[in-house]
Amino acid sequence: MTADESEPIDASTTTPENSSTTETVPAQEDNLDLAARVELLEEENRRLRTEYARARQSKYRRTAYGLFAVGALTLTLGVLFSEGQEVLFALGATGLFGGVLTLYLTPSRFVAADVTERVYTAVAANYAALVESLGLTETAVYLPGESRAAHLYVPQSPEYDIPSLEDGPFVTAPDSRGFLLEATGALLFEEFERASSGPVATQPGELATQLAEAVVEQFELADAINAERDPTGGRLTFRVTGSTLGDLDRLDHPLTSFLAAGCTVALDRPVTLDVDTTDERADWLVTLRWDDETEQENTGR
Repeated sequence: MTADESEPIDASTTTPENSSTTETVPAQEDNLDLAARVELLEEENRRLRTEYARARQSKYRRTAYGLFAVGALTLTLGVLFSEGQEVLFALGATGLFGGVLTLYLTPSRFVAADVTERVYTAVAANYAALVESLGLTETAVYLPGESRAAHLYVPQSPEYDIPSLEDGPFVTAPDSRGFLLEATGALLFEEFERASSGPVATQPGELATQLAEAVVEQFELADAINAERDPTGGRLTFRVTGSTLGDLDRLDHPLTSFLAAGCTVALDRPVTLDVDTTDERADWLVTLRWDDETEQENTGR
């Protein structure tokens, strides 16, 4: 067969390099398209976070301007009408002062709840690993603190003695083995004390109401919470709905830790925490128990 009579060359079988190049081009285009979409989503996420923070700040500013307007109007009425001037001037000054506080105390940055929840999830996983490694019980006991408001004690045995705060973080005394840490809710309770307009209640019923309001209104850790006091004494029950930071049955969860820390500080005695999900009226049932006798025993119940 002469060169002129040779059969046509099949490029698909003789040029694999060209075929490979042809196949990789669409893959590269897909990767570039995916990267562009990811970048676009990240930019959109940043924009939404910025808009959310701006909206929250705008809400505070509107409140401040409203207080300014009410204060100015009340002062004007006080100038125009001699009757009741003292009351009108007092109300006007209060409105202006409240406006100044609201305007200058507006938070400049907000942290998304999902970010906080992820941070706590890592901490909770470390706690769980530590408890399992040391062979500790699932009992969580909150103790009044000294340098901080409250401490968390997790004993090794169901029968335990309350340890000294100086024995932590790893308690090795024979009757108190376990670990003793600063409670997550200690700093939250200290912030709650600073923000309170009056003293923290020392009676369980009133205290439960104050703590429940702080969980929802001040710290926004839940959508709703209802508190009940056992009439026989020694127990408070909180029904929690819509936890902001996920499951409450993890060790030293910020919400439950705040409730327990507040209770142990206000009542000045050890408090045992229990969390359950069997309640039909709420997502979580949080129970705090303590020895209601006047003379406290050091042995845990």
